[in-house]
Amino acid sequence: MSYRPEQIEEKWQKYWENKKVFQTANDTKKPKYYVLDMFPYPSSIGLHVGHVEGYTATDIVARYKRAKGFNVLHPMGWDGFGLPAEQYALQTGVHPATTTNQAIENFRRQLKSLGFSYDWSREFATCDANYYKWTQWIFLRLYERGLAYQTEIPVNWCPELKTVLANEEVVDGKSERGGHPVFRVPMKQWMLKITDYADKLLSGLDKVDWPEGTKELQRNWIGKSTGLQMKFLIAGTSENLEIYTTRPDTLFGVTFMVMAPEHPSVGKIVSSAQKNAVELYVQQSSQKSEVARQDASKEKTGCFTGAYAVNPVTDEKIPIWISDYVMMGYGTGSVMAVPGHDERDYEFAKKFSLPIKKVIDGGQADGECFSGEGRCVSSGFITGLDTATGQRKIIEWAEQKGLGKRAVKYKLRDWLFSRQRYWGEPFPVLRDADGKVVPLKDNELPVTLPDVKSYEPSGTGESPLAAIRSWVEVVGQDGKKYLRETDTMPGSAGSSWYFLRYCDAHNDKEAFSRDLEKYWMPVDFYLGGDEHAVGHLLYSRFWTKVLFDAGLISVDEPFTKLVHQGMILGEDGEKMSKSRGNGISPDDVVKKHGADALRLYEMFMGPLEKDKPWSMSAIEGISRFLNRTYRLYFTEGDEGKPDSWIVQDVPLSDEDQKVLHFTIKKVTDDVEALRFNTAISQMMIFVNHFTAREVKPKAALKIFVQLLNPFAPHFSEELWSRFDDRTELTYAAWPQYEQKWVVQDHATIAIQVLGKLRGTIQVPIGTANSEIEKLAKLEAGVAKFLEAKEIVKVIHVPNKLVNFVVKG
Repeated sequence: MSYRPEQIEEKWQKYWENKKVFQTANDTKKPKYYVLDMFPYPSSIGLHVGHVEGYTATDIVARYKRAKGFNVLHPMGWDGFGLPAEQYALQTGVHPATTTNQAIENFRRQLKSLGFSYDWSREFATCDANYYKWTQWIFLRLYERGLAYQTEIPVNWCPELKTVLANEEVVDGKSERGGHPVFRVPMKQWMLKITDYADKLLSGLDKVDWPEGTKELQRNWIGKSTGLQMKFLIAGTSENLEIYTTRPDTLFGVTFMVMAPEHPSVGKIVSSAQKNAVELYVQQSSQKSEVARQDASKEKTGCFTGAYAVNPVTDEKIPIWISDYVMMGYGTGSVMAVPGHDERDYEFAKKFSLPIKKVIDGGQADGECFSGEGRCVSSGFITGLDTATGQRKIIEWAEQKGLGKRAVKYKLRDWLFSRQRYWGEPFPVLRDADGKVVPLKDNELPVTLPDVKSYEPSGTGESPLAAIRSWVEVVGQDGKKYLRETDTMPGSAGSSWYFLRYCDAHNDKEAFSRDLEKYWMPVDFYLGGDEHAVGHLLYSRFWTKVLFDAGLISVDEPFTKLVHQGMILGEDGEKMSKSRGNGISPDDVVKKHGADALRLYEMFMGPLEKDKPWSMSAIEGISRFLNRTYRLYFTEGDEGKPDSWIVQDVPLSDEDQKVLHFTIKKVTDDVEALRFNTAISQMMIFVNHFTAREVKPKAALKIFVQLLNPFAPHFSEELWSRFDDRTELTYAAWPQYEQKWVVQDHATIAIQVLGKLRGTIQVPIGTANSEIEKLAKLEAGVAKFLEAKEIVKVIHVPNKLVNFVVKG
């Protein structure tokens, strides 16, 4: 006699689909709850068990909130555009639309086999024209507001992939996808002016319930700072270098200047003697990615320009160098180098034997680097002042002299929004005969991708679309000839607003109904990986704020609560990957143990946010738990007959009531707090208690089905169908506990001797300390450690602990 998932899981999946049990009505009179997964990029490999963890967690929350009376929006869709699909298509010779659709079909099958309660009626993929029409529409709104523009900038160019990559797509100087070398080259690109929203993106973080680590990553990425912007005259010329510093108090310690190799003034100031060396260094720097240049662990490199600047506070001539650790995109592209008080400058000075001055006293020896705050020394008119006062005085002096001014700067740079690839959203703009950008009208959308046989990138920096003249050359509504933009948008475009489309997924008149957006937004609970902290999560916030400012949506933050799930590691404790061969397909686990066992096991492994190693033996323990639960409701039938239902309508004892109501409270509290592992532990205690009871009481076991349902929905539906209740389990009201049964009348007291645990005792709450001491001394594990010892002191923590302090 055992629970047989293969007999019931497909049955209930078909029932839910045929009855449209999880299809969400736009009933704006009910309280709403919007729970969302970061939608997947459908790859050819399919899901592994690591994906299942997050999807199970959100499904538990969605099912719980429905039972609590909320109108729950829990949708699923597909992040269909982007580089991986195109690379796979190039490798296989199969069109990316075909491979993407095949992957989507497989992902959908896998998700349905796990019993997730998605509203499949709202499904879409970002590569569907009826979706990306509205991505293009949003781009036009950005363009109208001056937030989309084209400019020539240094970009991460990957010759192997034949496209530009964003900074987050480059790891250690190589492409994240494929590990190919990436170089910095100037190219004309579409940009989004996310920098205009730096302050709003910072202040908005105070309004959301997000992991503090993720907030801090965004704050650091935006990198707001206040400092001094000023000019250093180049000796013997009328030219100057503008710098920005957050430490103007160290101005007296500047001993050299450093410029970015791509700084436009390099060619103007370089001496004839240094010209060849500088040109060679500039060329070498262009072959390094921006990420590689920022790697603080790499040895500093540089080249002297032969030119000198004048330190405005000392009138000293100081050498001007170029080095790839200085970036044109940060600050002004030039820095005043203070090696005594900046680690990067110190490393550079040591490498090239440049002077090091101590102008801030933090207790360090001469010649050492101290980057903290202290007292100004050897600093002219600010000598003796503390750091903050010295900064203020220097800024006032620079402003009075007309040499500089107080300024606010950000590390954040504008969002590179062009890709030279086929598989992405076309830009909804044209170019006239003069090369001027002409945005399309809304009624001309969507601009669809041409159906082509070849989508091989050109390798010249142009998109493969540029070769399709029949698509590129168009006649506008005014009868004039135009050329289409041939770059496409990045994969992050469609994912920056998809949560809004779910509110009204198939509206062909507008991106979404304003009324439905106002009802459903913001997302109440969003779950996904922390690797998206300064990519998708930042971009989504930016687009949301732009649409809010444009009066098109009602919220300025998209996700109220954000949670990052931990990683499911392989049995070897390593990250699951194809290369390691340690990935586990949910299909294999479902076939052997059932979907409910997989769901329960992944939630029981440990706290949701922690990384956890997979264990095949441990999932067998969960299967045994489901079997024990099955035997609470059924006993084995006679040969050839079905198992018999053994639940009876009998009263509950006081002890039954305590276990039942404590379980209701514990599971409820734990689901609210996302402590799924401890909720399952309590359900195991419930099963153990009622297994020992000879007669199985309906009053408790029917409620238990409701508690188990979010975790093991197929099993729960099968049990629920045996009760005389026609209420749909999904919408049956969540059980309420009675306070009188959850009031604990006993406490478990930990007994310590010299701070080490030696045993526990249970006593009625309120027992006198003297009585607790007597009972504790009688405990066998404690008595032997007190024998022949003098008790010096007894420390009591009420209802928790007794600690005997002894000597001898």
